[in-house]
Amino acid sequence: MAKPTDRQTETHDQRLARWAKRGKPGSEPVAAATVILLRDGEDGLETLMLRRNSKISFGGMWVFPGGRVDEADRAGLATDDELGAARMAAVREAKEEAGLDVELAQLVALSHWTPPPITPRRYLTWFFLAKTPLSDVVIDDGEIRDHAWMSPAEAMRRRDALEIELAPPTWVTLRELSAWQNSDEAIAAVAGRQPEHFATHIAVGGGGPVALWRGDAGFETSDANVTGARHRLSMFEGDWRYERFGG
Repeated sequence: MAKPTDRQTETHDQRLARWAKRGKPGSEPVAAATVILLRDGEDGLETLMLRRNSKISFGGMWVFPGGRVDEADRAGLATDDELGAARMAAVREAKEEAGLDVELAQLVALSHWTPPPITPRRYLTWFFLAKTPLSDVVIDDGEIRDHAWMSPAEAMRRRDALEIELAPPTWVTLRELSAWQNSDEAIAAVAGRQPEHFATHIAVGGGGPVALWRGDAGFETSDANVTGARHRLSMFEGDWRYERFGG
């Protein structure tokens, strides 16, 4: 059996740090969509999480259902209707990855994420909220290897315990979801505002990689050590910390 390479055995946090230090352009961006499926459990709000096959993009991570926007998702839409195409993709991905039929009208736009130029694979991703249809989750055991219903707080706890891997946009979204008690409250809050746009810059802080967003004093220069306003996620192993103030 071949011995694993260093890149095969490195943690997600180590990959983030390597990308930040590399400073080379990544691939051309690809439009994508994610749907955060909500339900009300016995102890409050829960969301469907899927574990991706370790051999594909974002391998081994726990994610919300989603993927790239296909050309078929643009059928019948204006050429510049990126939000409409993303909605179509979100509905399709929910069916393909989880076997769930989500109604297009139920989707509520939560946020849009642009990864840093140094990211090897760049997906410009719309995040949507929707209530989960009353049917069983069915995964293909190919691209998706496992699924679980988790409260946002439980998913974050498991990441901090290094039991699961989460991408920064997923973690930040879970953190926001943890403030709401049920699906109606979450959807009503999001429907009453404009989606927030996150354009990520990655820097290296004293304890590891730091994701910076507009409003952070270090955003423009990708410098985590600049004093001042904060809008960032410090991704130190076992201790991810979100800060937002002063911006």
